[in-house]
Amino acid sequence: MTKTETIIVIGAGIGGLCTALMLAPSGRAVTLLERDGPIGYGDPDDLFRDWRRTGVGQVRQSHAFLARLRSIMKAEHPELLEQLKALGVRELTFDNLLTAPQQARYQPLPQDEELTFITSRRTTLELAMRRYVETLGNVTIRSNFLVRRLMTAKAGDGVIKVSGITGEHEGKEVTLTADVVVDTAGKGGFTFDQLVEEGANVREEKEDAGILYFTKHYRLKPGQQEPGRNEHPPASGDLGYLKYGVFPGDNGNFSITIALPEVELELRKSILSPEIFHQITLQLPGLYPWTNETRSAPTSKVFGMGNLVSRWRDLVVDGKPATYGYFALGDTLIRTNPLYGRGCSFAAVGAQLLRRTLDQTQDPAGRAIRFHEGLEAELRPFYLTQRKQDRSAKKRALETLTPGFKPSVRARLLQSFIDDGVRIAVRSDVRLLREAMRGFHMLEHPDKWLGKPKNLVTVLYYWARGKRLNAAAYPPSAGPERQEMMQALKLDYQADLISPAEDIRKAA
Repeated sequence: MTKTETIIVIGAGIGGLCTALMLAPSGRAVTLLERDGPIGYGDPDDLFRDWRRTGVGQVRQSHAFLARLRSIMKAEHPELLEQLKALGVRELTFDNLLTAPQQARYQPLPQDEELTFITSRRTTLELAMRRYVETLGNVTIRSNFLVRRLMTAKAGDGVIKVSGITGEHEGKEVTLTADVVVDTAGKGGFTFDQLVEEGANVREEKEDAGILYFTKHYRLKPGQQEPGRNEHPPASGDLGYLKYGVFPGDNGNFSITIALPEVELELRKSILSPEIFHQITLQLPGLYPWTNETRSAPTSKVFGMGNLVSRWRDLVVDGKPATYGYFALGDTLIRTNPLYGRGCSFAAVGAQLLRRTLDQTQDPAGRAIRFHEGLEAELRPFYLTQRKQDRSAKKRALETLTPGFKPSVRARLLQSFIDDGVRIAVRSDVRLLREAMRGFHMLEHPDKWLGKPKNLVTVLYYWARGKRLNAAAYPPSAGPERQEMMQALKLDYQADLISPAEDIRKAA
């Protein structure tokens, strides 16, 4: 009789739950070890208010659950999608993204269903996923379990073999062995560091994202509906000195996230004040329809989140595995700027790749290499794209703080191509929007759509038409200039200015 392969998963957050969802159908015995307490069975509002999630500091930040994540759920566990809907989680379809002129001539295509995505508070998503995973016969979740160390041994040629964990559960020291250990402990995990300390040949690259996140939750008042998407300015925007977005949630809840560049010290000091945060939302045309006192009421404090870095770790370097029997996914392995909403989808794709890897071969070295190659193909392009966007955003933030700064001709031309070409084209042409969204939602390579000759020609056509002929496609102003906003908030707009202008190029 073939022995059932045993899997230990460190962490029962989104990454751990996705791992269980992917591996359970394969018949493997999966044990999730979660350091926080049980999730409980209250309603979503009780859970959001009361659940102590010390292991996931970002649990009450805004989250986006992209179409790639939803498509994985639908293909693998359609019953889970139905349970999510029963808890108030919503699905938004492609037609919700269309501008009013696009809606007037929209002809649905079968593939548009793939662009449906999920909107929910993260706590509600975790509630549904945890309840569902707990019903899977070959999956066990052990809460209040603190993993302390990996069980390791030298496997020769510098490779470290992982065979289990040691930890503490209900006051007792526990040792658990397994054929495979999957590390989804996230940003706060430390077992990966143990491997590095023991000499594992891993490679890491990381870079500061240059922003901080601030989130506040609201709830629609009785009888109120969400603002119509084409009746008001867009509910997200980038002003250089801040970015903002509305994240519709479940059961009448929604959150507002404002992202500030690290260099905006005066704003950063002030925005944790609930009153200042709320006043900022009222100054932004895209947020006012959501947060004015007629429409909604706040339901939380302001949650801040810093230490936002992009990080990519390789457990295979120059074709040679660093470990056997150990895999990492989610934030343990790859971290991205949450502005792009890809963290949960990265975890789900990683879990799917892991199952494929384990099914394809029993060889420890072959497994390590196949998983690494899958990550490079599936996730690396999105990581590199967002890192490039982060660098551009940091540069723009510095430019905003530099009085009299004048961008080069090349920089102005490139910005015009983006603002007056790409953005106008996707707001005008339904086919182009469809293709762009496939990249955004991780259904295709992020740069594939613009690399197609037909799409590039369409963008160039709209760019060449000029602002007068494209006037109807431009959205209203995203908000006031920095000085106007700071003065409205009674803050010192000169506090963080940079001088002289030449410094901007050096700093960037």
